[in-house]
This record gives sequence, structure tokens and C-alpha cells, in this order.
Amino acid sequence: MKIIIADDDSIIREGLKMIISSQPDFEVTGVACNGAEAVELCRKYKTDIALLDIRMPVMDGIEAAKIMLEENLCKPLLLTTFDEQELIQRALKVGVSGYILKNTQTDGIFSALRTVYNGGTVFQQDILSYIRDAAVKCYGKSAVFGLLTERELDIVKLIADGCSNAEIAEKLFLSNGTVRNYISVILEKTGLEHRTQIAVRYLKGDE
Repeated sequence: MKIIIADDDSIIREGLKMIISSQPDFEVTGVACNGAEAVELCRKYKTDIALLDIRMPVMDGIEAAKIMLEENLCKPLLLTTFDEQELIQRALKVGVSGYILKNTQTDGIFSALRTVYNGGTVFQQDILSYIRDAAVKCYGKSAVFGLLTERELDIVKLIADGCSNAEIAEKLFLSNGTVRNYISVILEKTGLEHRTQIAVRYLKGDE
């Protein structure tokens, strides 16, 4: 697993490099002090995951993640703190594979990297719950859908239309497995339990 680390704090950057490099299945192929450098490293070297600090000069981690996803360079995983609510909302809409807190224990970092590498997503549930609750309080029940990407919203609308996974896959030119993964992420972001709740919540709107 080839990993790039980007953080403007050299102590955190080098500390993460040392920690991650201790695992036999991880290889840190480069480090960067801002998002622009991270993007260039991903373009230059084969990269599986970019571990990006959200707040960086020149280009922040969210903008870097957006470019990486648009160019299909790698899977971005963001480093964050609990008090970056607006930035995390931006990140969720970009479609990152997840984020982890900077004070996450070493085993949690390893687990997150392996989960993302294997196609999963990693979201700190306490932060996600806080953001969902704040959005609902300000904008109403359907505001939880404001955390979704455009493609995730496309799937929500098709679920509300009564489409099966196979029908969604056909309409959006996706595999059934990809549709299932999208639905899992939608459930995680919205805090809903199953696809029926997605349809009901979407159709009810802001009531």
C-alpha cells in the first residue's frame, strides 16, 4: 500500500511517516507540506492513499482531495480535529473516503488506512453525529442530505423512485457492488438505518 502524507506541521508529518512506515504492508512514498505538493506527488508516483491534513497553506486538504478524485489519482483520507465542522461538511460533499481525528490511536490509523485501501469508508461517528444534528437543527430534517455528493444524491432520488440496486446500477452505469457501497456511505452520512428510511426521509423533505 503506497501512501503520501501531507501536513504543514513537520512534527506531525514526520511522526506519521515513522508510525506508518513501521507496518510491513505500508510504504510512505512521499511527504508534502501543502495540498499542491501532495497532488504533484500523486501525479508523479503511484499512490493508493493520500493522508491529508485539512488545514494547509497554498492548497488545503479538501481542494487537494477534490483534484485527486477528479483525476483518479488515489483515495484521499483526511486528518481533522473536532472543531472543523464547516470544513468537514465540505469534505463530505467532495466525496472523500473518510477522515480521522489527529488524536486517533496508532491502531486506529492503521485500521483506517487498510479500510480505505480495501474500498471502505472511515468516518468518526461522534463528529458525523454532531454535524448531522447541527444541520437538522438549522435547516430541517432533510438537511442531512446536504452532506452527500451529487452522485450520492442521484442514488437517493432513484431509491425514492422505488428503483432496485440493479436498476440504479443500470441507470447510472455502475456495478451492483458500487451501488451497494454508495448506499452504505449514504446510510453512514445520514445516520439512517436502511434504504426505506432514505426514501421516506427524502420524500418527506423538510417537515
